Amino acid sequence: MFVFGLTGGIATGKSTVTAMIREAGVPVIDADALAREIVQPGMPALTAIAAAFPGVVANGQLDRAKLGKIVFSNEVARGKLNAITHPRIKELAKKKKDELAAQGVTHAIYDAALLIENRLHEAMQGVILVTCPVEVQVQRVMSRDGLSEDAARARIASQMPTEEKKKYATWLIDNGGALEATRAQVKQVLAEVLRYGSAP
Repeated sequence: MFVFGLTGGIATGKSTVTAMIREAGVPVIDADALAREIVQPGMPALTAIAAAFPGVVANGQLDRAKLGKIVFSNEVARGKLNAITHPRIKELAKKKKDELAAQGVTHAIYDAALLIENRLHEAMQGVILVTCPVEVQVQRVMSRDGLSEDAARARIASQMPTEEKKKYATWLIDNGGALEATRAQVKQVLAEVLRYGSAP
């Protein structure tokens, strides 16, 4: 089975593109969903997080906001969390890929915000990068998360710059305009994705 990465910075509209890909009938493995799955009550990752970060698990439930505050600006803490979660996410992703392959699926998308930062793109057949103008990104973050402009810009600046991500991208989807324009780009990219591996 051929797997293609999908990524994009905060508020570029990656979720919108993911929904369009699913509508087109192409399976999407969502890294965020896997990350939520591994910290369900009773799962080993949750136990490890509770031990590493006292106070973030109460009544068997992970307090994401509390954990987020700890790791957002603390690289050591973030590294500790990643060491717990990333191997388990990778293992679960492999299981999902194997299940899709067993169903006869030939092409799938792996959707991950940190696809390039975590070097997951190296195992993919190609990378789809969702972009939008930075001013659109700022407005979306302010509106979605209720942040000031400075806070929104700081959140965006904490991620790998889009220009850097473009170096690793096979396809770009500009999601800064009308939805129909985005849909047309998704259709074109998927046509190329689904041709991958076919005889010329």
